Amino acid sequence: MSWLIVALGGALGSVGRYGVGLALERFITFPLGTLVANFLGSLIIGICAGIFGLDQKRPAALFLMVGFCGGFTTFSTFSLNTLNLLEQQAWLKAGSNMFLSVMLCLLGTWLGFFLGQNLKKVA
Repeated sequence: MSWLIVALGGALGSVGRYGVGLALERFITFPLGTLVANFLGSLIIGICAGIFGLDQKRPAALFLMVGFCGGFTTFSTFSLNTLNLLEQQAWLKAGSNMFLSVMLCLLGTWLGFFLGQNLKKVA
């Protein structure tokens, strides 16, 4: 049953990532859709970790953390976007993408964890 839960979460995460990419595709010279998806995914997984802890065996954690966030976040796409920028010798854009992706995703995870812990206290 856990496989199905992860698969459903992953499918929704992938569709969500595709939607974010479509919504932000006008920024074609900079991979904004990938950056936004990675930040939001980091925020969501941080909230979940704050609520569920690091144990990902519960059905809700499997669905959200493993499935949805796994399908929604886009590290492989981030890597390809950065490689393309490097091949175009767009050094500032490539460096900005690397720096912003790492910093914003860490910030999102931290902020989400903080929010999740506080939501757990209220519930």
